[in-house]
Amino acid sequence: MESYWKVLFIIGLQLLAVPGYAEQINISALRYWNTPDQTQMLFDVTSSPQHRVFLMNNPSRLVIDMRNTNVKLALSQPAPSHPLFSQVRVATKNKTDIRIVVDLKRDISSKNMSLRTNSMNGHRLVIELLDKAQNTSVKVVEKSEIKASAGPAKMADSQSIEEKPVKESQKAVTRKTATSPVEVTKVAKRDKDIVVAVDAGHGGDDPGAHGQNGTEEKKITLAIARKLADLINQQPGMKAVLVRKGDYYVDLRKRMQIARAAKADLFISIHADAFQNSTVKGASVFTLSNKGATSEAARWLANSENASDLVGGVSLNDKEDVLASVLLDLSQTATQDASVNVARKVLKNFEHIGELHYASVQKAGFLVLKSPDVPSILVETAFISNPSEELKLVNTAHQAKIAGAIFNGVRSYFSKDIAAESKVAALDM
Repeated sequence: MESYWKVLFIIGLQLLAVPGYAEQINISALRYWNTPDQTQMLFDVTSSPQHRVFLMNNPSRLVIDMRNTNVKLALSQPAPSHPLFSQVRVATKNKTDIRIVVDLKRDISSKNMSLRTNSMNGHRLVIELLDKAQNTSVKVVEKSEIKASAGPAKMADSQSIEEKPVKESQKAVTRKTATSPVEVTKVAKRDKDIVVAVDAGHGGDDPGAHGQNGTEEKKITLAIARKLADLINQQPGMKAVLVRKGDYYVDLRKRMQIARAAKADLFISIHADAFQNSTVKGASVFTLSNKGATSEAARWLANSENASDLVGGVSLNDKEDVLASVLLDLSQTATQDASVNVARKVLKNFEHIGELHYASVQKAGFLVLKSPDVPSILVETAFISNPSEELKLVNTAHQAKIAGAIFNGVRSYFSKDIAAESKVAALDM
């Protein structure tokens, strides 16, 4: 009798392996996003399907095959004004599979077409397309391009709060006097302008954390980033690069790449924290942990594509393994030291506009902080999950105070530490 049940169990497993018997994946929605250099298609799916993506010509089409997948409702069509997509069609294959055909308005590059799956908020299949006609070069934002955000950030429908672990035992630091007005100061003389990459966290299909009133983190971070970039561009000798200029998602590693391509002297990622306990509040500033730096060093040394890039002004591609490791370690050490120094100055300025969640600079393995030769900090401006702090975050005047606190810290770092030659030095080899 026992062997009988074993046989049935094996047959059941074999049936589950057949696509027709496996639980079918459903597509519930299709949305479209545009970035300065990419077009994105976002499929909301119950789980990540087996898929294949390829291009067809005469006429130009993008084809997406999905195994064991069903479309619950008719997929939304791109807007008539969409720069790339004309029409989307769906056909069933083999009763269980589907083929989605996207008619294109012009040719796109299959070489530069990338695919990623984002399952941050449920399951999403995100197809990113790099258009040949788009200009992908990174440029420093001119002062006239930075516009202060008008009015408070838009509110969205309330959703569940994204939980981020926070030590509640850390005592908040008492509020100090109001911040002084931002003044234009002389920074240390250099051969070129100081370039600061300003990264607004999240964006597009990734809204980040939510406040109890429905405020989305991605909108708050972009509003503050724009204000910070405006302050930087008003400072003689400094220029800003906005990593994202609108409501679209930028891959985390690409955020680092944008900063390095712009030859940034500093990378600042702006966020708003959240926790299930709505009483938790205060600002925090993070730099890369030693563990995160070690894992990133191993990745760079193992990746020949990375090795061809300049790290601290030096190519690792033509170096022996030991020498490359030493050079990378020197660059990372200098970068981490600089990151901590600027983080301390930014944190000090936050004392003047509100409470601190952590009284000292914290370390974590955030991916956006892992550039080996660009000092990088991540600023958690406040807890969006705290109702009182959420109200402040949507207030444009308080957003300006936050931007001013970050800017004052950055300006202080460059006016003093750079003059003392504590900036990451190019390795002359």
